Amino acid sequence: MNQTHAERVLISEVGMRDGLQSINSIMPTEYKFKLIDALYEAGIREIEVCSFVPAKLLPQMADAPEVVRYALCYADLTVMALVPNLRGARNALEAGAHKLTLPVSASEAHSLANVRKTRQQMVQEVREIVALRNEIAPGVKIEAGISTAFGCTIQGAVSEDDVVWLSSQLVAAGADETGLSDTTGYANPAQVRRLFRRVFAEIGDKCGAAHMHNTRGLGMANNLAAYDVGVRTFDASLGGLGGCPYAPGASGNVVTEDLVFMFEAMGIDTGINIEKLIAARKPLKAGVPQEAVYGMVAEAGVPLTFEQQV
Repeated sequence: MNQTHAERVLISEVGMRDGLQSINSIMPTEYKFKLIDALYEAGIREIEVCSFVPAKLLPQMADAPEVVRYALCYADLTVMALVPNLRGARNALEAGAHKLTLPVSASEAHSLANVRKTRQQMVQEVREIVALRNEIAPGVKIEAGISTAFGCTIQGAVSEDDVVWLSSQLVAAGADETGLSDTTGYANPAQVRRLFRRVFAEIGDKCGAAHMHNTRGLGMANNLAAYDVGVRTFDASLGGLGGCPYAPGASGNVVTEDLVFMFEAMGIDTGINIEKLIAARKPLKAGVPQEAVYGMVAEAGVPLTFEQQV
C-alpha cells in the first residue's frame, strides 16, 4: 500500500537519556556512538543524547559531554540534553548541545521530592537558564517539559488549571516550548485531548512535545489523541527502554518503532525508515545486553501490505 503523506511529525528519540538513566546497566560510550549512528541512519533527526547531572547520582550519564560532542558530527541532527538546573545547563551549553530540556513538575509534591524546589522556584531556575543561554549561546532552544501533567504517584490528581498556569509561567520565563509529560502513565486519551487543547489555547504554538508512557497500555492511544488536537512532536524510546521503575514488567516509554509504524501506516510522514529503525535495536541490545527491550512491530514484523516512501 503506497502512502500519500499529508502531514509531517517529528519523532524525538529520548531513549539515550530517559531509557539509559532508568536502568542499572551502564552502556559503554563506544556503544552510545554506534547507537547514534544507527538512529541517524534510520532517519531520526532529533535525539536527547544524555542528561547533565552529577556522575555520582547517575553514572549512566558520566560521559555526557563526550556523547554530545560525538553527536554534533551530524550537521542536520538536533542534539538535545536534559538539564535539571543552572549548573547542568552551563555544562550542556559548553558541550555544544543544540537544545536543552528541563523537567518542571506540575505536582508540587513531586517537585519537592524530585528536585527539592517548589514549582515557582523551578520557574525561576528556567528564567536563569534562559538568561545564561541568551548570554553565551543564543541559538540554543529551551524546552521546559511539564512532568506529572496527568497525575502524580505522590499527590495523586494534578489540577489541569495548575498545568495550564505552569505552561504560561514557563513561557513567560522565556522557554521556547512547553510540552506535557505523562510521567506516571496515568493519562487517558480524553484527558490528553482536553489538556492539550487548554494548553494550546493558553500558549499557542509554544506548546511542544507529547511525552507519553505506556505503563498501562495507553501510550499509543494517548499519542494519537495528542496528534488529533494539533501536537506534532512526540517523544519515544527505541525498544521502549526505561521510564517506569514502579511498574515491574511495564516498558514505560512508548516504543519508537511502534510509534513510527503507526504514523507511517496512517500516511503521516516521520522521515524515518522503519526497517532501519528496527535494525537500530542491534547496537542498543549489544550495549545493554542484560536489559529487556519491547516493541510489537519488531516482534511481529512489518505487514506485507505496508510500503514506506522513505
